[in-house]
Amino acid sequence: MQTKVQMWGNSLGIRIPRSFAADARVKAGSTVDISVEKGSLRIRPVRPRYSLRGLLGKVTSRNLHGEVATGAPVGHETW
Repeated sequence: MQTKVQMWGNSLGIRIPRSFAADARVKAGSTVDISVEKGSLRIRPVRPRYSLRGLLGKVTSRNLHGEVATGAPVGHETW
């Protein structure tokens, strides 16, 4: 597919067709990495990388919740 590079303020902008955005799983506000490789532009979505250590590092006494009631046993669970 061909598209035109257009002025956007003092920068240049490229419109991404909806079907391409859906296939790449990007939407308005998504972060992308733009690079030049051998004279060609490459645009790749940036996916967050989660780790258990990183996620648990965000748990504090202010955002830690107590137990959650899930109701009575349904099968042969032992509580």
